[in-house]
Amino acid sequence: GISGISGISGEHEVQIEGVRTELEPVELEDGAAVPKEFANPTDDTFMVEDAVEAIGFGKFQWKLSVITGLAWMADAMEMMILSILAPQLHCEWRLPSWKVALLTSVVFVGMMSSSTLWGNISDQYGRKTGLKISVLWTLYYGILSGFAPIYSWILVLRGLVGFGIGGVPQSVTLYAEFLPMKARAKCILLIEVFWALGTVFEVLLAVVVMPTLGWRWLLILSALPLLLFAVLCFWLPESARYDVLSGNQEKALATLKRIATENGAPMPLGKLVVSRQEDRGKMRDLFTPHFRWTTLLLWFIWFSNAFSYYGLVLLTTEFFQAGDVCQNSQSKPLQAVLNLLQPLFAPFPRVSWPLLTGVLVTLWIIDRIGRKKTMALSFLVFSFCSLLLFLCVGRNVLTVLLFIARAFISGGFQAAYVYTPEVYPTATRALGLGTCSGMARVGALITPFIAQVMLESSVYLTLLVYSGCCLLAALASCFLPIETKGRGLQESSHKEWGQEMVGRGSHSPGESQE
Repeated sequence: GISGISGISGEHEVQIEGVRTELEPVELEDGAAVPKEFANPTDDTFMVEDAVEAIGFGKFQWKLSVITGLAWMADAMEMMILSILAPQLHCEWRLPSWKVALLTSVVFVGMMSSSTLWGNISDQYGRKTGLKISVLWTLYYGILSGFAPIYSWILVLRGLVGFGIGGVPQSVTLYAEFLPMKARAKCILLIEVFWALGTVFEVLLAVVVMPTLGWRWLLILSALPLLLFAVLCFWLPESARYDVLSGNQEKALATLKRIATENGAPMPLGKLVVSRQEDRGKMRDLFTPHFRWTTLLLWFIWFSNAFSYYGLVLLTTEFFQAGDVCQNSQSKPLQAVLNLLQPLFAPFPRVSWPLLTGVLVTLWIIDRIGRKKTMALSFLVFSFCSLLLFLCVGRNVLTVLLFIARAFISGGFQAAYVYTPEVYPTATRALGLGTCSGMARVGALITPFIAQVMLESSVYLTLLVYSGCCLLAALASCFLPIETKGRGLQESSHKEWGQEMVGRGSHSPGESQE
């Protein structure tokens, strides 16, 4: 066959482009021997990694960025809505504080319980499938919660919304799998800008909608980015890396060709190589000797990130809060909302400035000093700032310290979002990100008890808990076994992790796949 041509003689290698791409990809049965022509490194094979690198960053990735960004925006809005809804229902339905707190907690419980499940679905049935189901789920219950007649209804429906939001981080898995190495860190970091946009948009929406249409319409209208995302979702291709791993070479090849056409870039010549198909999305694969430490350390890092980030948000509110929310809110429900948001938006987007600052700092250092050190640095700066709060500082210094701490902890969060999809192979990437994200929600769930309850008994103890936690997380970041800066995404967990760093230069695609 033609596939043998290049093997026959090295001197006059014939590149027959038309024929090359039409070749039937070799179907590998589970555990079948690797075909002969793969056994010696010839240039007529390429992996998804090579194709993604060759096609580069272009129009397709720009579109993908916006779509992924929409998912993030929706996530941010659903989180933000809690702080707007809480005081409103507190006053309108005369709810005791614990019921108001429960409303926030139930969303986090939903996210926490579902993150792993969505990761599993994304690994087993495809990234696109997982995303589509989770987005439609969230959209459905999000709109439905606008019609909730009584407290128990809204509690259940918001919990179900939280369950759906647990799948949003999977958009990062899909996104990362289509990004070339050079652009990966930058792009995942810049997606965070959409988070900031989402929070600001939600507040603007609240200012417009709350006084006239009320909170029910706010809940319904807040689902807009999700609706947009759900429609655009059908344009999204399935991840080519996932397709190759699950044995759909034709589909993967078609996707890659489509991206190449859209970017106006050439496809690599030759045949797409398949990794050995393996079990996907299995929890035990996160605990193989090779990944055990990584998984446990990452869980702690994600936990600390969310614990400290949301803790700081609450502390900021506690430090700056004066006067009761519900004093005269029967006449002016909007005033209650604005009072609650005062600390966040005193100079209007204060919530997004630290975030954007953090993203810029992280952007600048993550490709210079690497992922691990970036995370460690973020945690160290955070714990240093929170220790400085021990000194009796004035309001302005307090604001500056809180700003710096917030900037660095959100930068650290983003670095974790870059590192996690990079460190796991395609077979467990979504599950790895899902479990980590679940751990982060645990942190977010526990933090109100520290930031609000413990704070009442001792400010110092509270600050010690946060800075101690982050010091440990900084250590954990340094102890991570693998640095992913400048290496390709791993396709298969059977490969030694250093291999794909060199592209196909030295090793043959047939190696170590027994």
